[in-house]
Amino acid sequence: MQSAASSAASHTMSNACPQRPTSPKHGWIVALAGTGINLALGVLYTWSLFKGAIEEKFGWKGDQLNDPYALCCLVFAFTMILAGRCQDRWGPRATATLGGLLVGTGMVLVSTTQSYPLWLLGFGILVGAGIGFGYASATPPALKWFPPQRTGLVAGIVVSGFGLAPVYLAPLSQYLLAHFGLQRAMLILGVGFVVMVVGLAQLLRNPSFPATVATSAAAPPQATPPAQQGVAPREMLRQAQFWWLWIIYSIGAGAGLMVIGSVSGMAKKSMGDWAFLAVAVLAVGNAGGRILAGGLSDRLGRKQTLLLVLGLQAMLMFAAIPITGSPGVPGPLVVLLAALIGANYGAILALFPSFTKDLWGLKHFGMNYGLLFTAWGVGGLLLPRLQQTLTAHSGGSFTASLVTAGLLLLLAAAVTLRLPAGQRAT
Repeated sequence: MQSAASSAASHTMSNACPQRPTSPKHGWIVALAGTGINLALGVLYTWSLFKGAIEEKFGWKGDQLNDPYALCCLVFAFTMILAGRCQDRWGPRATATLGGLLVGTGMVLVSTTQSYPLWLLGFGILVGAGIGFGYASATPPALKWFPPQRTGLVAGIVVSGFGLAPVYLAPLSQYLLAHFGLQRAMLILGVGFVVMVVGLAQLLRNPSFPATVATSAAAPPQATPPAQQGVAPREMLRQAQFWWLWIIYSIGAGAGLMVIGSVSGMAKKSMGDWAFLAVAVLAVGNAGGRILAGGLSDRLGRKQTLLLVLGLQAMLMFAAIPITGSPGVPGPLVVLLAALIGANYGAILALFPSFTKDLWGLKHFGMNYGLLFTAWGVGGLLLPRLQQTLTAHSGGSFTASLVTAGLLLLLAAAVTLRLPAGQRAT
């Protein structure tokens, strides 16, 4: 009787929860597809290359040169809310496919016109929205294939694609601009992004087994923690820890973007025409920092890793004052500084998806992280503008903006002490 009952129970459980694959191959395919999608969507970081060509060809000046990029960043950040909701409801494949089509449509549109309003529509709105839909679809399915002990590492690998994109997109864009001109370069990139993003989107899928059992097949059954059951967005917004994280995210991302947007100008005093190397190395650091911090947070804990990242980034801001202000500083020291600042900025982008999963689970992960990601958009809009104002009022010196960034990062570190300990591998 007991054997028969056990057999029947086993049969019922197998019907209720399909047997998952024992090989991790499917999970890594999804993770690498997400990384590839982010490699395409990182076109956002190459705007400075297009800006010079736009000024030369269209004659745009001042804010006109920055407005499509600024609007793209803002639309990207706030589209993440809607995109996250779509990802949660309709899955990553359809959402990422829509993102690829939007980015391609926007790039093709700007390739046909010199109209400022149409560039705002094409690059600012369509490309921004497409990046949001693609970015929101890359990380959630990958995290669902792996156990909590790998959350940080997997998140870091997937989002590293976005940071690494300038390493190949910068020389590719320069080649296309030199040989085909601005608008044909946009057309080629747009078609290429559609093929790449839509193609890789077909590899994205959620596992057929519950994310909470994505552990070793031999592991004993455990009760599902409340966070893993999934906290609804409305409930998440009522929690103080969401708003502490939002403040920390906006400062950490905004301070990093203050330097990323100005690193070439900072490096010119000591490196001259070789200042572009600092930009390239910063991109490598940006990607590497995401993987390193994600893996470290699985071992050390999210809160402890975030404290380490914010404290180190504040020290680097203060160290950058004499390094960037002196013409006799060795170039390798400037490159090292850029790499470390890029790595700490990238670490921020890897830690917050992991915090979101740990605290509020995977059921509503897309929309929950979309709401938290608005901090990146607000910080990225306000702090670089503050940096431009401070630099202009100080006769081109970066000292005031670097001191401000360092103090804000120390404030963010102090706020981090109010967070719960978070996930830690056992």
